Amino acid sequence: MKEIATTAYQLGLVNCHDCHLLVEIPHAHAALLCPRCGAHLHLRKPNSLARTWALVCAAIILYIPANVLPMTITSALGSKQADTIISGVIYFMQNGSWEIAMVIFIASVFVPFVKLCILIFLVLSVRFRSTWRPKDRTALYRLTELVGRWSMVDIYVVTILVALVKLGAIATIEAGPAAVYFASVVVITMFAAESFDPRLIWDVIEEDI
Repeated sequence: MKEIATTAYQLGLVNCHDCHLLVEIPHAHAALLCPRCGAHLHLRKPNSLARTWALVCAAIILYIPANVLPMTITSALGSKQADTIISGVIYFMQNGSWEIAMVIFIASVFVPFVKLCILIFLVLSVRFRSTWRPKDRTALYRLTELVGRWSMVDIYVVTILVALVKLGAIATIEAGPAAVYFASVVVITMFAAESFDPRLIWDVIEEDI
């Protein structure tokens, strides 16, 4: 088997999760504090898999009402229309605005769903001690961290519309109940990605050598 590079832990070093300073591990089993920022130091994020799995499950539950309930409620000349994320995408498609429809669909439906699938895959791969392509799994994790925050684009659109379209009895746009659930999904998945420790992917491989 190909030789694995020496790790920081093997050299007696631990990485600070906050300021990323490498700190030498003392021989005494005392509580470790970062000398630069004062944060608690851990060889691995405590209860990483359990916390990530709990947050992912919470996000999955909230993902359903986020897509089923109305995202916006439009009032115009006495009539009201409630639109979900999907109905908004269909509206833009029917009016020829394919670019806007694609941006909303990718950012608000596709990205959160794929992010949840990737997090589930990463947690299960570590849980079942998979040694399959660790570099690719690490790259997937980095991608998940990078694109997660861009899912908030639909919330930004709703916020702008609510602020701009205030024409009294003629027309108004209000945020629907789905906005709260959707924002919660985005925030929770960001916390889930932060809770997962990608070094666990490599720990399994090193233990099997």
